[in-house]
Amino acid sequence: MPKARSLEGTMQHRKRYLLVSLLLILIQYCTSKDSITQNQSFKDGDLLVSSGNSFAFGFFSPGISGNRYLGIWYNKVPEQTVVWVANRDSPVNGTNGVVSIEKSGNLILRDESSNLLLWSTNVSGMLSTSSSSVQLTETGNLMLFQDQSRSIVAWQSFDFPTNTLLPHMKLGVNRTSGFKTVLTSWKSQDDPGTGDFRFNMELNGSPQFFLYKRSDRLWRTGPWNGIQLSGVPDMTSKFIFTVSYVDNNDGVSLSYSIHDPNIFSRLALNESGTMERLTWQGGEHSWVKFWSAPKDQCDYYSHCGTFSDCDPYNLGEFECKCLPGFVPKVKSEWYLRDAINGCTRKQGEKTCGNSTDGFIKLTFVKVPDTSNARVNEGVGSKECQDLCLRNCSCTAYASANISRGGSGCITWYGSLIDIRQFSNGGQDVYIRVTAAELAEFLKSSKGSRSKKLVIIVVASAAGVLILLFLSWVVLKNRKGKRQYIKRLLSFNISPRSSYGASSTTKEIDENTDLSVFDLRTISSATNNFSLANKLGEGGFGTVYMGRLHTGREIAIKRLSKSSGQGIEEFKNEVTLIARLQHRNLVKLLGCCIQQDEKMLVYEYLPNKGLDNFIFDKEKAALLNWRKRFEIILGIARGLVYLHRDSRLRIIHRDLKASNVLLDAGMEPKISDFGMARIFGAGQMEANTNRVVGTYGYMSPEYAMQGLFSDKSDVFSYGVLLLEIISGRKNSSYFHDNAINLIGYVWDLWKEDKAMEIVDPSMRDSYNQDEVLRCIQIGLLCVQEQASDRPTMSQVLSMLSNGTALPSVSPKQPAFVIKKVNNGSNLPYSSSASIGAVSVDEMTITLMQAR
Repeated sequence: MPKARSLEGTMQHRKRYLLVSLLLILIQYCTSKDSITQNQSFKDGDLLVSSGNSFAFGFFSPGISGNRYLGIWYNKVPEQTVVWVANRDSPVNGTNGVVSIEKSGNLILRDESSNLLLWSTNVSGMLSTSSSSVQLTETGNLMLFQDQSRSIVAWQSFDFPTNTLLPHMKLGVNRTSGFKTVLTSWKSQDDPGTGDFRFNMELNGSPQFFLYKRSDRLWRTGPWNGIQLSGVPDMTSKFIFTVSYVDNNDGVSLSYSIHDPNIFSRLALNESGTMERLTWQGGEHSWVKFWSAPKDQCDYYSHCGTFSDCDPYNLGEFECKCLPGFVPKVKSEWYLRDAINGCTRKQGEKTCGNSTDGFIKLTFVKVPDTSNARVNEGVGSKECQDLCLRNCSCTAYASANISRGGSGCITWYGSLIDIRQFSNGGQDVYIRVTAAELAEFLKSSKGSRSKKLVIIVVASAAGVLILLFLSWVVLKNRKGKRQYIKRLLSFNISPRSSYGASSTTKEIDENTDLSVFDLRTISSATNNFSLANKLGEGGFGTVYMGRLHTGREIAIKRLSKSSGQGIEEFKNEVTLIARLQHRNLVKLLGCCIQQDEKMLVYEYLPNKGLDNFIFDKEKAALLNWRKRFEIILGIARGLVYLHRDSRLRIIHRDLKASNVLLDAGMEPKISDFGMARIFGAGQMEANTNRVVGTYGYMSPEYAMQGLFSDKSDVFSYGVLLLEIISGRKNSSYFHDNAINLIGYVWDLWKEDKAMEIVDPSMRDSYNQDEVLRCIQIGLLCVQEQASDRPTMSQVLSMLSNGTALPSVSPKQPAFVIKKVNNGSNLPYSSSASIGAVSVDEMTITLMQAR
C-alpha cells in the first residue's frame, strides 16, 4: 500500500509539473513581445509578434537556401509568406545574426561571429538615442521610435518595401525630397536579393506607375482618373479593399485598406516580373490569385508602337490597329503581325489649331502614356477640347473626374503610345483628326446609325417570333453539336471496347460540352506550328504551346498524320475527360478535327512534368519536402476523384511522373487519359488482351494477366510516391539484390534504414516521421496482391493523419529480387516473365514547358 501511494503521489506530482509547464508556455505565447528597446538584443530564433498575432518578425531561410535573413511574415498563415526583408542583399551565413539598437539610436544587424555590420536603418541626426525602441505593428510595419512615448517615428519598414505592398502601405513619390517607395522582385524563390524587376511611380506629366525589367518598361498602369488607375479597370469598389489616391504638394501616393481585418490580401511583384493580387483562402490552404499584370499581349508597353490601339478582343484579327487618321508606318511588317514601328499620319493630312479640326472618341481604353502630356487642373471637358484645338502640336485630350480626385484635363503633344482596349472600364480619349477625316468618320457613323435604326425597328416588329424561334435554335444547336462531335469522332475505325460501360460512354457523347476549334485558329495560335512553340513529342505526334487571340495560353496535342498510333486514345480522351472537373486533373478545353488534322486543346501549364523536377539533380533542389508532400497529396486527391467522387468511375492505367504536370504554383495535375477506362456500377475489375502502360509503374496482375482495377492505379501511385521521396526512377535503379527501386526500399525497410532513400537534395527540410509514414504507405500500395493494397481514399486518409504511422505493416511487395536455390537471382513471383510483356512507353499527353 505505501508503495502504491508513493506511485500515486509521483503521478500527481508529474501532472502538476506538466500543467505548470503548459501554463508557462501559454503565458509566454499570450504575452509575446512586439518590441525591442535600448540595451536589448534579438538573436536568431527570437520572434517579435504583433499585438493581434497577424505578423511576425525574425530570422528565416527562404526555400532551400541555407542563408539567414531578417524579415516579416504572416503569423496566422500556415504557409510562411515573407512580406519584407531587411538584409536582402547581405545574408547571414549561419545562425549568428544579432539585432540591436546601437548608441546612435539606429536598429542594426550584425554577424556575431565576425562582428560584421550587415544592415542598418541608417538614420542620421536622431533627436534622442537612450529612448529609442522598435515595434512591430499589427499592420506589418516595423517602426523605429525616437522617444519613450513612441510619438516620433525615425524610420519604418513601410518606407522601404521589398516585393510586397501591404494594406496601409503607401507607394509613391515625395515631391519635396524626391524619395520613392519602390517594389522590387526577389532574384528567385530561394533568394530575396534585389531582382531585375521593379514597380514604381513616375511624376512626369500625369503621375502613373511603371513596371520595369532593368531599364525597359514592361507595363504601365495609366494615370488616376478619379475612380481608378486608367489601365487597371479591375480596380473597382466590388473588390475586398478600398483604394486611396493622394496627390498634393507633399507628394503622390497610392494605398489600399481591407474591409475585413480577418482577410489577408497582398499585392506582390514576383520573380518572373508579374504583378499579382493574392488573397489567402483558408479552405484551400493556399494563396489565390485574383488579378495579375501583364495579363495579355496588349498589356505589354507599346506593344503596337506609336499612334495605334491594341485590341485583344478583335477575334481572329491582328490585335493592333492604327488610330483614326493614321496608317501603318511599315505596311509589310503589319502583314507579318509586327507593329513595333507603329503608325504615321495619312499622307497629305496635317492637323493645325483651327476650327476645322475635330476629335474622334475612343471608349473603354487605357489612355496614352502621360509622360509627355500636360495636366490642366480644374479644366472641364469643353474647355479641355478648346485648349487642345488652340495648339497645333496637341494630338489628343481626355477629361478625368475632378470631383473624385482626377486632374480634370490631360492633353497630349507628339506621339501617342501604349493605348489599349478594355471590355469595360478604362476611359474615353479624344483623338485629333483633320476635317476630312472627321467628315468621313461622321458619314460612316451616320450610315451605321441608320442601319442600326432599321435593325431595331425590324427586331421590335419580329420580337415575338424571335423569342419563339430562340428556344428552337438553342435545342437544335445542342443536338447539332452533339451530332457534329459524334461525326468528328467516327474516323471510320473499329469500334471502341467499352469494358461493360457502353451506356455511360453514350451518355458522355451526348452531353459533351467541348469547344470545337477551327484549324485556322490553332494554326494562328501556334504561329503555324512553329518549332519555337514545340513543347514535346511522342508516338502520337507533337505537343505545341499556343496563345489564343484572347491572350489565353493553351497546349495543343497534334496527332501525327503518318502514324495510326494513338487514334483510339485520342477518341477515348475526348469522350472521357470532357466532363471531368478537378483542380488536380488537367483540363481539356476542346478539340480540332479538320481536314487530316486531329488535335486536342488543353489548359497550358507553365512548368514541366513532375519527372523534369524529381529526376533532375539541379531542379530537384527546388522541391523541398513540404512542396513534395503537397504534390503527393494533390495526386492522391485527383485519383480519389477519379475512383470515387466523380460521376464516372475511371481507372487511369498510365499514372507516372511524366503524366503529372505542374502549374505555375507547382500544383500537380494528372494528365494523359488516352488509356483510361470507365468502370460501370459495381464493376470491380476488367480484363484486356492489349496491355498498355509504362514499365516500372504497371501492377503485376495487369502486366501478367491483363487484369486491371482501381488497385492498378494504387500500385502506380505507390511507385510514384517512392520516386518523389527518393528522386530516383523505379525502372532504371539497380542496387545489390534489388531489381528496382521498390526492391531497394523494401530491403532498407526491413533493416530499419528506410530514411537512406531520401533524396539528399531536400537536405534537412523534412520531418522524419512524416517521410517514414509516406514510405510505409508507398510500400502498402505496391503489395503483390491487389487485395492487400489500400484504396486511394484510405491512402489519402493515412497521408492526412498527422504524423502517425499506419497500423498496417507492409508485406513483401511485387517485383522484388529473390534468391533461388541455384544461386541465381530471379524476380520474385509475378515478375518472373516480365520480359514477355508488351509495354508501350509512349504517352499521349506530353505537355512540357520550354
